[in-house]
Amino acid sequence: MALAVWRKSSLSGGNGGSCVEVASLNGGRIGVRDSKDRSGPALTFTSTEWRTFISGIKDGSLEDPAA
Repeated sequence: MALAVWRKSSLSGGNGGSCVEVASLNGGRIGVRDSKDRSGPALTFTSTEWRTFISGIKDGSLEDPAA
């Protein structure tokens, strides 16, 4: 992951320390890390897992029903 190109949402504005960053990794995997701890651990997902996650965000199925 050392050579990964990490990016964060342009909607994060000037709040650069409170975001997640994502990167495309070898083998079609997706990496996700905390922008406050760039040398810390990163989660990795398959492309299918990532697409399922993004679909859930878009369709609202991942929203907290208690909120």
